Amino acid sequence: MKRSIFCCILFAVFISLCKNADGFTNKILFTEKDKSNAYENFMKQDLLCLLMAYPEFAVDVKKECDGRVYLIMKSGQKILYDDKKNKSFDEKFQNPDLQDMMEQIYPLTAINKVSEKNFDPGRIRVYSLLSEVYGLSRKSIETNLVNTNLGYRYYQFNKSNKAADSLKNAMSEIVPLANSRKDVGGCLYPSCGTYNYRVISGTNKLSPHAYGIAIDLARDKRDYWKWASPEEGSKRIEAYPKDMVEILEKNNFVWGGKWSHFDTLHFEYRPEIIMKARYFAYENREGNQWYGNVDYQDSFIKNCIDKINNAVGTI
Repeated sequence: MKRSIFCCILFAVFISLCKNADGFTNKILFTEKDKSNAYENFMKQDLLCLLMAYPEFAVDVKKECDGRVYLIMKSGQKILYDDKKNKSFDEKFQNPDLQDMMEQIYPLTAINKVSEKNFDPGRIRVYSLLSEVYGLSRKSIETNLVNTNLGYRYYQFNKSNKAADSLKNAMSEIVPLANSRKDVGGCLYPSCGTYNYRVISGTNKLSPHAYGIAIDLARDKRDYWKWASPEEGSKRIEAYPKDMVEILEKNNFVWGGKWSHFDTLHFEYRPEIIMKARYFAYENREGNQWYGNVDYQDSFIKNCIDKINNAVGTI
């Protein structure tokens, strides 16, 4: 069951926190209640990130009589949080639920090499969610596209959920850097494009470019895991301008350079992945409540937290 994943994480966290001054570990007894509480906390954190990331589209949380929990969309569609199936990495990629999508925590710190095998936070996508937000068909997606001024030319990007505005904001900081720094300019120009209604190479799944929520920057032969060895990819990642990556992450884009299936020229608008990294990475888990250091005084966030507690229950 997927709960075993959370139990392993919980055990590692407790071990790191409970070492005494001599480096030995105090005895800890884990009950089934501990395991259940850990799973529910992670689930609530994921759901909160989704509600915060898609405020106009994800409107509620519901727990059915069978115990399954759903994210409720504005259209009325229910998106399952956890199908409770044991899956391989490839199975999660091919048929994910929301828990699979949110499971890996994206690193907001800089990296200098290709990530460990099958560490791809943000590369797993729940298409029912993306379709609800950005368009259910090619026609509806294209209706949402706007010409976005990136400071050096216009590109089509999806206006829904502030995606186009976020890209524009990021480029307003990056373009001035590119004008004065060759390393940034060399990675930024010429961009390989944004919207392109196509599937991911070697799959039958729509690319995030098909939703108009991704941009590929300047191409290098070391940029893609199918083109280059991990050693070549690591050299490219090490040299990539880290401040440019940070600016895009600040604006809710994930970088394909942080995936084991590296895609270094690729940036994708995924606010839910960035929000989990921002609020619920291990080093950010503060406070006694499951929502940690999220601002409970903010009325919108408080409402989201209350919806989750009302649906799932309080521990």
